[in-house]
Amino acid sequence: MKKIAIILATEKEYESVKNIMDEIEEKNIRNEIFLEGKIEKIPCVIAQSGVGKVNAARMTQMLIDNFKLESIINLGAAGALDPMLNVGDIVIGEELVQHDFDITAFGHTKGYITDIGDRIYSNHNLVEDFKKIIKNTEDRIYKIETGTIASGDIFCTESHMKNKIYAKFDAKCVEMEGAAIAQVCYLEEIPFVIIRSISDTANSDNNAMEYEQFEELASRRCANILKEYMKKLA
Repeated sequence: MKKIAIILATEKEYESVKNIMDEIEEKNIRNEIFLEGKIEKIPCVIAQSGVGKVNAARMTQMLIDNFKLESIINLGAAGALDPMLNVGDIVIGEELVQHDFDITAFGHTKGYITDIGDRIYSNHNLVEDFKKIIKNTEDRIYKIETGTIASGDIFCTESHMKNKIYAKFDAKCVEMEGAAIAQVCYLEEIPFVIIRSISDTANSDNNAMEYEQFEELASRRCANILKEYMKKLA
């Protein structure tokens, strides 16, 4: 039976999803731990990739190579680029871009990847399913946005850098894994979606401190959304 894979970068994100799983079995593959189990009776496998694009891409490929997958969902925290987003708001990444990928010297736009393009698109059906689920969530006190998520191997703290990424890519938020996961899924033809909860805002004077304060909230919110999605599938 095919499984839904969930990739989380950090320990808090990972634990939030583990806490909603049942019938957990641990599998060790090349010293990486994968948890197989069920969320709302739906077979799934979760893995903690670690932070950054290479770690995320490696974990995505390991999941594809070792499990029969229906789709891949990447959940976690992100920093807002859109000044209208607040802590706890949700962004569904319809488009993913690597803001630090640069071969403009060869006449391409920033973020362009050879034979792929400058944007990779999440699976339309998954995006629409999650939009409906989040909009129908009871007592929702946060915004939901769809649009571009930018990924790069840097934790953005400087307003100048955030403003550049926002202006260049019209991205709602920035993080360090989503577009790498998207690239592997695109190449392997695996349906995917990237979902982020805002942990630090565009106008914050101390993004690192704000991130540490609100990462757990962002992680729980993503896990709750995932649980509601699984309920609809069951």
